[in-house]
Amino acid sequence: MVRDSYAPVPGRTPEETLHAFTSRATAHPGVVGLVLSGSRVHAGMPTAHSDHDLHVVVRDESVPVLAALDRFRSAHLDLVVITLAQFRTRGMPGRPDSFARYSYVHAEVLFDRLDGTIAEILDEKRTLGADEARHAAAGRLDAYVNQAYRSLKSYRDDRPDLGHLDAAESVPYALEVLFALHRRVRPYNKYLRWELERQPLGDPRWGADRLLPVLRRILADGDPHTQRALFAGVEEAARRAGLDEVLDAWGTDLGLLRPR
Repeated sequence: MVRDSYAPVPGRTPEETLHAFTSRATAHPGVVGLVLSGSRVHAGMPTAHSDHDLHVVVRDESVPVLAALDRFRSAHLDLVVITLAQFRTRGMPGRPDSFARYSYVHAEVLFDRLDGTIAEILDEKRTLGADEARHAAAGRLDAYVNQAYRSLKSYRDDRPDLGHLDAAESVPYALEVLFALHRRVRPYNKYLRWELERQPLGDPRWGADRLLPVLRRILADGDPHTQRALFAGVEEAARRAGLDEVLDAWGTDLGLLRPR
């Protein structure tokens, strides 16, 4: 089968497997870019179990021999085969694959047949645009306040089990806010400590050794005191960024969220 000439051939190491595949892929005129992501582009994160996550960008859908390899998985190599048009929009706001955005933040271009176009598209995904960041921060802030408020109401009304559930749901929104305020894409949880240690969010409260225990406590039992302490920091950061309108819309309800 023709497909066999492009199917990854296992090497002795993940690096050998990657090199062998990229050598064949770059020889195909339909391949316009190769982008490496995953733990291999995060210094200090790869382990003995780490493979290479490779995005193969093809010019269009007329390359079935490569399209057939989409979602190929092995111990050494994971492939995503995507058209150039799909690559332009993948991970961007409002799309069902927006969850994939962080995979491109530290990604590396291994091959760019289009004289820098692949790198330019990738750079647009690495950080949030000014308007995008403000919109994201405002929306996630409202969602975060909503979940924290629901949680603390349940604790107030002696429904701690339900309050715990809402507290847990508030954590992702809080992280989205904190990163959006710095025009950064929220990292996957696996890389949260990595990001906080290498690119701090400015406030000592958001350092890895302070923020992560707070999040773990909220996830563990929804502790109201810990929730209020987190909210105090988020509110301060949000107001400093000019998001007073979002917060003030909650009126006196914010009193339930503030430290006592």
